[in-house]
Amino acid sequence: MKAAVLHEVGQPLEIEDVEISKPGPREVLVRTVAAGVCHSDLHFKDGTYPYRLPTILGHESAGVVEQVGSEVRYVEPGDHVITCLSAFCGHCEACLTGHMSICSSTELERDPDQEPRLSRQGEHLHQFINLSSFAEQMLIHEHALVKIRKDMPLDRAALIGCGVTTGVGAVHNTAKVEVGSTVAVIGCGGVGLSCINGAAIAGAGRIIAIDTVGSKLNLAKAFGATDVLDASDGDVPKRIKELTDGGVHYSFEAIGTKSTAEQAFKMLRPGGTATVIGMIPVGTKIELHGADFLWERKIQGSAMGSNRFRVDMPRYVDFYLSGRLHLDEMVSQRIRLEDVNDALDALRKGEMARSVIMFDQ
Repeated sequence: MKAAVLHEVGQPLEIEDVEISKPGPREVLVRTVAAGVCHSDLHFKDGTYPYRLPTILGHESAGVVEQVGSEVRYVEPGDHVITCLSAFCGHCEACLTGHMSICSSTELERDPDQEPRLSRQGEHLHQFINLSSFAEQMLIHEHALVKIRKDMPLDRAALIGCGVTTGVGAVHNTAKVEVGSTVAVIGCGGVGLSCINGAAIAGAGRIIAIDTVGSKLNLAKAFGATDVLDASDGDVPKRIKELTDGGVHYSFEAIGTKSTAEQAFKMLRPGGTATVIGMIPVGTKIELHGADFLWERKIQGSAMGSNRFRVDMPRYVDFYLSGRLHLDEMVSQRIRLEDVNDALDALRKGEMARSVIMFDQ
């Protein structure tokens, strides 16, 4: 099969023919139909977050089941599925206490003495966060996918596999935004737009979108933003406090920098909560004013929207099909696998929300 392989940090992905194994007892072979090109892929390509190489990147995907292992009962060939990087084991402390998105069990991977799931001319290719979806097929553990209804378009379904679940989940599951509250979202890429959409679904009274790109701020209005703010024009926290008479109840940082994380905290009203979603580079320290905590301001992280993805993702599919979740507008372009490097470069420039690789093109 064809796949986009990362051999060296900072270098373009190479489109190569690779080999994929047969499903083990609890594994599922999926024909990849669509894969979103996510900013997280860019972080790993650039080395902001280290990973074992060589690897096939990609983690935001949807497809059709082709084969299942002998012990798989959840899906069968022909089922439509969305994949999820936060695969769960189902019996560790995190899973048993309802925090499946932070399950860190390694039992979902193959043992080192087993045949690798992915290889190239006898060389082991490391599977990227349980998936490696920049490839025509994926061989994954059954706990890394969810079955969905077949009337859901798979190019839109792929976005639910990461960006949408991360953004909407941060609003609904992590922060638990209340009806009528004020919300600010820093960054209007795929995750930020999903935060805005999730806040609108949650019934937030005011939703302020913050970015430096005018086209993204215009797009944010279609996703439910009531106000937009150009971050390049002045002190953002100060302007937010002026706009909201003292600060917001909830802020969401969806870029991943030291300055925006600090801004998310500074723009809170007393009792407010800042949720950091963006992937801040390893080693970065965040500086906050200690006295602000006396007014019960809080800052927290969110891992993949604190998801219970086998519950959440089918609900997001229903939201889309009923017109409440805006996925059509999030797709900036549909591309071939061979165009993946151009799509990653566009992300670096902040030019678009999502490129989606279509494997039938």
